Amino acid sequence: MEGHFMVDKGTQKFRLENDKADEIKEILRHVFKALNEKGYSSVDQIVGYILSGDPSYITSYDNARSMICKIERDENIEELLKKYLNA
Repeated sequence: MEGHFMVDKGTQKFRLENDKADEIKEILRHVFKALNEKGYSSVDQIVGYILSGDPSYITSYDNARSMICKIERDENIEELLKKYLNA
C-alpha cells in the first residue's frame, strides 16, 4: 500500500499518495461503467463489494472484477469519502 501514517496526539492518520488516489478513481470509474453496461445497479454493487469484500458483486466484464481487487477496500472507502466531502 502506497501511503504513510501520521501520528498526531495519539490519533493515527493515513494518507494515500496522489498517484494511488488517481489510480483508485480510475478503477472505480471503470468498474462503475462496466456494471452499468451490464445492466447492474452500479452503486449497489460497489457498496455490496466494499461492505462484504465479496468480489462476486463486481462483474468480470471488461476486467472490472480483477481491477477492483487490486485496491484495498479501505482505500476505496477513503477515496469515496474524500470525493463526497470534497476534501
